[in-house]
Amino acid sequence: MNKIPVYFMPGLAASVSIFERIKLPELEFEMFFLEWEIPLEKESLQDYARRMTEKIKHENPVLIGVSFGGILVQEMVRFIEVRKVIIISSVKSNLEFPKRMMVAKSTKAYKLIPISLVQNIESLAKFSFGKKVNERLKLYEKFLSVRDKRYLDWAIEQVVLWDRTVADQNVIHIHGDADDVFPIKNISNCLIVKGGTHVMILMKCKWLNENLPKIILDQYYDGK
Repeated sequence: MNKIPVYFMPGLAASVSIFERIKLPELEFEMFFLEWEIPLEKESLQDYARRMTEKIKHENPVLIGVSFGGILVQEMVRFIEVRKVIIISSVKSNLEFPKRMMVAKSTKAYKLIPISLVQNIESLAKFSFGKKVNERLKLYEKFLSVRDKRYLDWAIEQVVLWDRTVADQNVIHIHGDADDVFPIKNISNCLIVKGGTHVMILMKCKWLNENLPKIILDQYYDGK
């Protein structure tokens, strides 16, 4: 039996270690992990996405992206055929952004984010994972490994300026009802995880491990 290749893309500045609690049945699935590359000079998100597809070594893979990684995998499917795209704690279009991100776009305030963030793990954790990070700072220090200034400048700008206005109806969206980066009130057409925060890839791994295989195999029913 051929195993289904599943590629995982972490969130902004995050390392692949955020997936360390995710386990898929080994008889059916093979897991691969994509890492952030430093962007080229003035590289567009689409060009970056095309470059990332070169790391995909299987036909018709499943792509799973978290947060900004979810935005990236949606851009990657412009260039390759996939079996499924699943996004977690992310958005399907810029219409699902919270108001503060809309304001940041219109005022270009995102350019004022001090990228001394690079050395400041607490600020970076709050930006990537939401406000309630203090008690878990050591944990986040482990997971937020990409602190290159060029990458951070580029990534923050790509998120805020993402120009997709029409959601891809084929994207499966898993979202927590306690996400404080992308609040659930702005999100439509998703599988809701009760109590899931922006870091539910870590904190709701039991739900994900139980349900991701069903979702990939079209065997998931949420009881509605």
